[in-house]
Amino acid sequence: MSVTLFCLGKKAFESLNALSDELISVIDYIIIATDKNIANDYSNEIKTWAISNNINTLPRDSFELSKCISKFYIAIGWRWIIQIKENSNLIVLHDSLLPKYRGFNPLVTALINGDTEIGVTALFGSQEYDKGDIISQEIITIQYPIKIQEAINKISLLYQKILSDLLSDIYNNNPLKASKQDDSKASYSVWRDEEDYKIDWSKSAEDIKRFIDAVGNPYKGASTFLNNMKIRITHAEVVEDILIANRDFGKLIFKKDNYPVIICGKGLLKITEVNSTNNKNLTFENDFRIRLQ
Repeated sequence: MSVTLFCLGKKAFESLNALSDELISVIDYIIIATDKNIANDYSNEIKTWAISNNINTLPRDSFELSKCISKFYIAIGWRWIIQIKENSNLIVLHDSLLPKYRGFNPLVTALINGDTEIGVTALFGSQEYDKGDIISQEIITIQYPIKIQEAINKISLLYQKILSDLLSDIYNNNPLKASKQDDSKASYSVWRDEEDYKIDWSKSAEDIKRFIDAVGNPYKGASTFLNNMKIRITHAEVVEDILIANRDFGKLIFKKDNYPVIICGKGLLKITEVNSTNNKNLTFENDFRIRLQ
């Protein structure tokens, strides 16, 4: 049986790169997407890998269902609706332990929320997104602080295992068993845009630290405004809190190791790396009256 893969991002590339020659042989086509909102969408790496393994590729906009003969379609890192033929099977690999965090950017949401377990779910596609029957799940435990890139690296290993297991079953004509989701335990993660990168300084230093780490590279990075200029904070450390009579969050209270320490709704945050929107590194050596908004 042949398989068409829909691929976007590092997790897709790493999953492909881990396949044996035997499993590669069942891949009919790879449909490749691009994403300008991340530093590297791995579209070039995926295409190079496919060419080196004599697999046909198509960009997302050129895919025509009528020309596809695959029995199975597997989506890895995909963000768009996929129409499939009757009597075909769509399988989605999703960045959460469903039914938790159905929807968009679930790994980012999990890190922002401080979840200690993250994982990947393989499920059958359904009319309503991420509600299909679950084929398999892989789980890992994480500790904080952790940056999004490290989390992606960790779950990429889970993607590798799930894709290999799926293709092995398909190669051996094994039936794919699946179980219903418990809808009573479902939660949703909503799509994010530029507004969602903005830091809310009324939150605790721990919450803001997790947020900065969760939306950093390969994403754009947590943003705030300094004198009407948008800046992006890429590294920060939680500092022991002190008693502040007038807790105006967002203001610099002092410097530590020559880095600005910012008042949060609860706690203090030392900002150790800041970039302007044109990627110029910023320092605050002579600035003391700083308010971040």
